Amino acid sequence: MILRLAFASLMARALTVAMTILAIALSVALFLGVEKVRTGAKASFADTISGTDLIVGARSGSVQLLLYSVFRIGNATNNMTWESYRDIEARPDVDWIVPVSLGDSHRQFRVMGTTTAFFDRYKYRSGQSLSIRDGQVMDDLFDTVIGADVAETLGYETGDPIVVAHGLASFIEHDYQPFRVSGILAKTGTPVDRTVIVSLKAIEAIHVDWQSGVKIPGQSTPVDVIRQLDLEPQAVTAALIGVKSRLQVFGLQRAINEYQQEPLLAILPGVALQELWQIVGIAETALIAVSGMVVVTALIGMMATIFASLNERRREMAIFRAMGARPRTITGLLVLEAALMAALGAVIGLALLYVGLAIAQPVVDRAFGLWLPVEAPTLREFSVLAGVVCAGVIVSMVPAVRAYRMSLADGMMVRI
Repeated sequence: MILRLAFASLMARALTVAMTILAIALSVALFLGVEKVRTGAKASFADTISGTDLIVGARSGSVQLLLYSVFRIGNATNNMTWESYRDIEARPDVDWIVPVSLGDSHRQFRVMGTTTAFFDRYKYRSGQSLSIRDGQVMDDLFDTVIGADVAETLGYETGDPIVVAHGLASFIEHDYQPFRVSGILAKTGTPVDRTVIVSLKAIEAIHVDWQSGVKIPGQSTPVDVIRQLDLEPQAVTAALIGVKSRLQVFGLQRAINEYQQEPLLAILPGVALQELWQIVGIAETALIAVSGMVVVTALIGMMATIFASLNERRREMAIFRAMGARPRTITGLLVLEAALMAALGAVIGLALLYVGLAIAQPVVDRAFGLWLPVEAPTLREFSVLAGVVCAGVIVSMVPAVRAYRMSLADGMMVRI
């Protein structure tokens, strides 16, 4: 009986009730959407580099080494000598090693020197490999492969020339040795998208006429002569390492950290990523708090709606009382109405979330490299929905208590 009365009462106020349910649905969709974006961003952040067991560089901090070697942020305090690189490469527990050389830039994008093995060994998003969207991997000394963001921002296509600048904020360019875009990488959502990749030998080639970071005045070696030179590097910025067995990771890390020839640091990418997320992930708490306040605001709006309807329904309540309804019946009616509105709003909000995810997933992945998985609702999401319904019941108790205290005489009396 009470359930039928509650449905009839809600249908009688269809427009107001629909607006309240819509407000709750949008707030629930926003709250759960922020949670999806938060978990998706954290997962994408953790999957920036995958399949690499160790990152090695000059001794500094683990987060600093991760920032400049993977995210291309900041600079190394020192380089690792080529002799040390070759010593580590020759260790029996090392399966593969890829050098990384940083320092130059191209129109605010970092230039990275490496080998072609980088395109095979660098993994992201749980083991995905880099793929060439257009063109091919470097084949000539002055070939370069650019990330998707570099190509989109600067409007580059394969075959276009690129002139690398010395340093990060330098006006001096290596214009005597221009590069040619040989390939453009597909979008990955990682720092690779914002990187200009050249060979290690190319890094040495463009610095033939430089000494101690300064160009030698009046010296300009022809490109044909440069191609004949021994361009083995003297040092690299960092190296990515894969071991033959995961059981050897910690032993190799300890050996590198205790390396006698020079001070080096070997870090576990996953551990360093977690440390970095603790720093940059503070914003997620603020996002959850803001979306939580939106849900609270919608529930308060529902309570205000019930309050506003009480004056219009005082005679209705009085008639119920005159027909024998107990005060707790009136209270239960209002609480049930609020619970129905909250439950319907929560379910609609969940449906809106997954419809939005299905539509936005490919767009967000293509534009930002943020993967938002469309999976079955989790226990956490169901607990949020249950919490919204319980909160709706709780906030409805205030107007319900007021209705409980209304007297029959007050409800039947016509005020002029």
